[in-house]
Amino acid sequence: MKATIVTIGDEILIGQIVDTNSGFIAKSLDRIGIQIDEMLSISDDKQHILDTFAALQNKVDLVVITGGLGPTKDDITKKTFCDYFDDTLIVNKEVEAHVIELIESVMKRPASQMNRDQALVPSKCQILFNKVGTAPGMWMKKENTVYISLPGVPYEMKYIVENEIIPKVVKEYQRPYILHKTIMTYGQGESLVAERIEDWEDNLPDFIKLAYLPAPGRVRLRLTARGTDKELLEKAIAENVVSLTKIIGDIIVGFDEDETIEVVLGRQLKQLGKTIATAESCTGGKIAQTLTSVAGASNYFRGSVVSYATDTKVSVLGVSQQTIDANSVVSAPVAKEMALGIQKLMKTDYAVATTGNAGPSKGDADATVGTVFIALATPNEVIVEEFNFGQPREKVIDRTVNKAFEMLQKEILKNV
Repeated sequence: MKATIVTIGDEILIGQIVDTNSGFIAKSLDRIGIQIDEMLSISDDKQHILDTFAALQNKVDLVVITGGLGPTKDDITKKTFCDYFDDTLIVNKEVEAHVIELIESVMKRPASQMNRDQALVPSKCQILFNKVGTAPGMWMKKENTVYISLPGVPYEMKYIVENEIIPKVVKEYQRPYILHKTIMTYGQGESLVAERIEDWEDNLPDFIKLAYLPAPGRVRLRLTARGTDKELLEKAIAENVVSLTKIIGDIIVGFDEDETIEVVLGRQLKQLGKTIATAESCTGGKIAQTLTSVAGASNYFRGSVVSYATDTKVSVLGVSQQTIDANSVVSAPVAKEMALGIQKLMKTDYAVATTGNAGPSKGDADATVGTVFIALATPNEVIVEEFNFGQPREKVIDRTVNKAFEMLQKEILKNV
């Protein structure tokens, strides 16, 4: 099966909001074996919507549309559906009762006519019930293509996808299996990883494809297998992951989308009963933010000091002013004292500290823009490394965060 995802809204086209709906829908459909052909964003224009529907007719099996189902005059999707399917709007009594209940019982105000009009739907459509909002989803078929319309509000869209669309598609359609396996690597760039695994990649079965997903300091390798025999696909992926691990096991830190390095580190710290804290300057708290994005981080993460200003390094972390005067605020000795300071302050086993010149200007330091020092205090020693991550500023920060995690991972693995 093939699908196209269409988002409707001028606010997306002018960059006022970021389209996150398409990504969620794509992942949800991919998990049940539906191939996404393309994603489109189009304007709130009736003719543009009609032209898009016509262009996709019989080209794909599913067209999933989000947006334009609100109660205001600029939300035109329902009326456009009626034009395309030669239909008229009618009141769906079940939806109307739900809308009134939601407005009057939950929001504690009378339901207006505009609210009640949310229950107007094309007479030929199958309702995709929206228990968390007022706009129902709609399912309509024309020739060989099903058109599914969803509200643009993300949590409403997600509810309908998970509780209405996925069960319905699984029940009504035969689909192939699409299996993914993501391998997380840290510390080497895309080209170097590709060179190391070139022979392995050349010998992958025809039904397994490899994709490189690079980011500063890390590369995700995604294996995708398609076919009708699920057991065969699972076995082939497992065997190839084992052979890949023998080649680049030194840089693999985890598997699958949710197995990010921060998840792996958190699990290992918890298993060891160890704690960590951070003292961040150039990264502005991003290491701490990433660590605490993992549920249960309170088991091992004690806290952070974002010592962005030089005097904060002295007054809070206890960095010696003499050390700063002698070496510059961006230096190995300062990074070391920051790490020891936060380790002592938070009473932790491990501590990470960053000080650098992310740019675009030099600030308080004499170091070249892009220069970063990362210090890692362990129970036994302090390790300090110097890097130059170039520019732009965002790249420097992201690569610093990733390199700090890589250094921490190497140390923790000595004890796992």
